[in-house]
Amino acid sequence: MRVGAFVLAAQFPGQGHGEALYRAVRSAEVAEEAGLDAVWVAEHHFVPYGVCPSAVTLAALLLGRTHSIEVGTAVSVLPTVHPVALGEQAALLHLTSGGRFTLGVGRGGPWVDLEVFNSGLAAYEEGFPESLELLMRWLREPRVSADGKRFAFREVPVVPRPDELLDLSGADRPGPPVMVACTSPDSVRLAARQGLPMLLGMHIGDEEKAEMVAAWRKYALEYGSSPEEVAAAGHVAAGVAQVADNRAAATETLLKAMPGWLHKGLTAHVTVDGRERRMRDPYAYTELLCDLHPVGPPRLCADRLAATSERTGISRFALLTEGSGDLAATEDNLRRLGGEVLPLLA
Repeated sequence: MRVGAFVLAAQFPGQGHGEALYRAVRSAEVAEEAGLDAVWVAEHHFVPYGVCPSAVTLAALLLGRTHSIEVGTAVSVLPTVHPVALGEQAALLHLTSGGRFTLGVGRGGPWVDLEVFNSGLAAYEEGFPESLELLMRWLREPRVSADGKRFAFREVPVVPRPDELLDLSGADRPGPPVMVACTSPDSVRLAARQGLPMLLGMHIGDEEKAEMVAAWRKYALEYGSSPEEVAAAGHVAAGVAQVADNRAAATETLLKAMPGWLHKGLTAHVTVDGRERRMRDPYAYTELLCDLHPVGPPRLCADRLAATSERTGISRFALLTEGSGDLAATEDNLRRLGGEVLPLLA
């Protein structure tokens, strides 16, 4: 089982942007010290839910600050960037980090971001498949051209080539791993068509995760993936982790801090076309997350992760550990996750 830290750079009430970003950087450094497998960096624009606007930029910094831990984006939002530009950045990080970078991409939401970056609502509603297909060709082929509705250009060489990384034996290694955030049947089918693993959200339980994994397997086989490729897909489940001596203390920590952050962060989203977006009740949502995920003493946390893995077939996790909103508490949470929970999963 592979357990990583999901870093949102969340701005809790009363905190500044720099404080949230410093906690994000320290989270990665402590995650490596604690023996976690990966750090997953989120991306948001214009909202305090997360103050990192470029996951690949922060990932580059974290790769430079660490030595062995994997670093991925969860996710880079495709509709607001050019797929070739993102592909170039992913190739650069893959090559310069020795293969420690994973590119996670997603569709995002119908936010004002689409207006600010001049992408347009169509990029969100219709353009994600075209963007993903172009991105994957850039990461897999030596030369690429495009003739689509959104992207059209003459053939150009791929520089740098992401498949030129050599492992210790001298053998070629493929380009950076890519995964797709999936929240709907259409996104599951799209990921399966490309043979890409899924990143599943923290808001869904094991039953829904298992259904999505089963659907992905079915589609992937239909699109030509081999049974071996399907079995080795490596889907990632996002969640929340808060380790304490007892469940009541862990739950209390999150219920004191997270609802205020969620309310401030989620209500800041503005839709590009004025459509109404209903928000979950922040307190009830925090209670749900505490029920779904490893929140409590080490044995309970380990059992919760093991149960999810058994029910869904997922063995990779990206766990939000900054739910207290406090730097020292976040560092302690990461150390307990690595030192007390992971050994129980070995």
